[in-house]
Amino acid sequence: MPIFFFSVRHGVDACVNNDGAEFADHNAAWKEMTGVCGDMIADISRQLSENAEWQMELLDESRKPVFRIRLVAETLQDADQEAS
Repeated sequence: MPIFFFSVRHGVDACVNNDGAEFADHNAAWKEMTGVCGDMIADISRQLSENAEWQMELLDESRKPVFRIRLVAETLQDADQEAS
């Protein structure tokens, strides 16, 4: 079975789990990734600052990204426009 690794990045901070996980195929790996991400996202979103990004990647055995889920917080207006 293929081995995959989880990688989490928040801004410039990144962490790769060096304990690989075996999944039968990409579909099984995707299901696990979305489940793990879903468990984490409530806490992450409460701590996310403006104009910041959080992402989780699932890497293959050669540590190349296979899947990526991103949470992006963007300010869409200038502060000057809000005051108007």
